Amino acid sequence: MIGRPSLLLLTAATAMVSMVTHAVSLAAPASEQEQPTTRLGVAIKKDLATRDQSSVRRNRALDLREQVTRAAETRIKADLLARQKQADASAASKPDGPTAAEGKQYDDLARIYQAMKPAKAALVFEQLDMDVQMKVAQRMRGRSTAMILAAMTPGGAADLSMSLARKTPKVKEPAASPSAPLPTKRRPAS
Repeated sequence: MIGRPSLLLLTAATAMVSMVTHAVSLAAPASEQEQPTTRLGVAIKKDLATRDQSSVRRNRALDLREQVTRAAETRIKADLLARQKQADASAASKPDGPTAAEGKQYDDLARIYQAMKPAKAALVFEQLDMDVQMKVAQRMRGRSTAMILAAMTPGGAADLSMSLARKTPKVKEPAASPSAPLPTKRRPAS
């Protein structure tokens, strides 16, 4: 009976060979294990690599967009702070707010008088205070101011011209009325 191996011995030998083969396959490098041998395996591996590359590019683009957004936000904040500082500085240097509103009112009056016929505008213009006349005339076009001055009375035109030249107009002395007695000089008693 020695010539025939037992079935148990053959099974054990086969199990040993299987274990050795399994151990060798586990010890082999990963690149050798993952080599696809079929066209389907190659196509799948190629698709996965392409998808991974596009994912990396997308992530890089998102990172760049985020950096650009942060930089823009920083620039906008700096610009806003600069504008606020400029507004604060200009508000501190300017007089009170009503003067800005007055300036707009004078601009509006200048447009109104420019739209009127010079003769009619001169009649109304002479009735205004000298300060108002001067501020409105400064905001008008030169030609319109000249036409209104030409239509004004000579005294009113002269006063306005003097005000525009930053000189004080002559103070008119009231004419002596005939009913008022003239002051006389008294002679000292000798």
